[in-house]
Amino acid sequence: MSWSKRISPSVNAIAPSGIRRFFDIAAEMEDVISLGVGEPDFITPWHIRESCVYGLEQGYTAYTANRGLLELREEIVRLLLRDHHVSYDPKKEVLITVGVSEALDLALRTVVSPGDEVLIPEPCYVSYKACVTLAGGNPIGVPTSIENEFRITVEDLEKHLTPKTKVLLIGYPNNPTGAVMTKEGLLEIAKFAETHDLIVISDEIYSNLVYGDAVHTCFSSLPNMQDRTILLNGFSKSYAMTGWRIGYALANPEFISAMTKIHQYTMLCAPITAQIAAVEALRHGESNMKKMVAEYDRRRHLILDGMRNMGLECFEPKGAFYIFPCIKNTGLSSEEFAEQLLRSERVALVPGNAFGGSGEGFVRCSYATSVSKISEALNRIENFVKKHIR
Repeated sequence: MSWSKRISPSVNAIAPSGIRRFFDIAAEMEDVISLGVGEPDFITPWHIRESCVYGLEQGYTAYTANRGLLELREEIVRLLLRDHHVSYDPKKEVLITVGVSEALDLALRTVVSPGDEVLIPEPCYVSYKACVTLAGGNPIGVPTSIENEFRITVEDLEKHLTPKTKVLLIGYPNNPTGAVMTKEGLLEIAKFAETHDLIVISDEIYSNLVYGDAVHTCFSSLPNMQDRTILLNGFSKSYAMTGWRIGYALANPEFISAMTKIHQYTMLCAPITAQIAAVEALRHGESNMKKMVAEYDRRRHLILDGMRNMGLECFEPKGAFYIFPCIKNTGLSSEEFAEQLLRSERVALVPGNAFGGSGEGFVRCSYATSVSKISEALNRIENFVKKHIR
């Protein structure tokens, strides 16, 4: 039997993740320092883990409502109101999902019809384009540049607007670049979305990870944006809860109902233990989160200075936990740089072209690892760069 002919064409059309190949190579090597994983190196704080243990001891092992625990939805709504002055109805406008990944998949499958175009600023998270394709849409990459610190502009978007454009999918603070949009910049994007009647999906999973003078602006808090915005967020990055797989979506009640229809047939509900832990994180996790952010900031300065001192051009990332140095002066492509560095110096990072065409000539480095490992990795990268820089 030839299975290749029986697999859906839309699945066959998706290239494997550009990240995994390098991790597979690294897994077979010893003494590798990884700057490739987009995951906090902190353990979930004990009080959050303890709440889960207590829940299990009390016998909380059943399904929850499809939309998730009302208690959790109420805490999420309180957080949005406190931090961003935007109000949602916890009973009608919030859906708890299995990570932001499921929320994104549900949102796209709910809003995209065959042939619809989705504008996606690049470089972007590796799942965005694949999820659009699986939803039956056409992902349209919109390049950004280091000259504008990888922030998207209306001028960039207008070049790619067509009568088929239905959705704008943005993710700031950005993975892989660490870029943060200013409020003024987002206001211009909001006017663009309103003028062209676009739905905006805003992935704000790194909203709490901003540094220096940067301030995160919630897109749905902007004038006239709440009703046309599907807001996605979760707990993995801010609370070191990647493996718990817990996220959420906030949107118009009709749209949340439509998302819930897919969710109830394909997932039913997010795990109750993860939901209990998320309640605890929102109620008592802010102090630990701020300590993590302060440590990320310390590492950010270390890796930024190290990259610049070895001769690689870098803009200062103001969010998430990534830096996106330009490696064009080595004469190597992104993939050549990443693979040769891994094999010769045993440092794993991710080639920039894994995040879209405008990522070529760059590499993504995560500083969600210890200072000692970052320092050693910088020494190894500098040894490599000295041999290739022009």
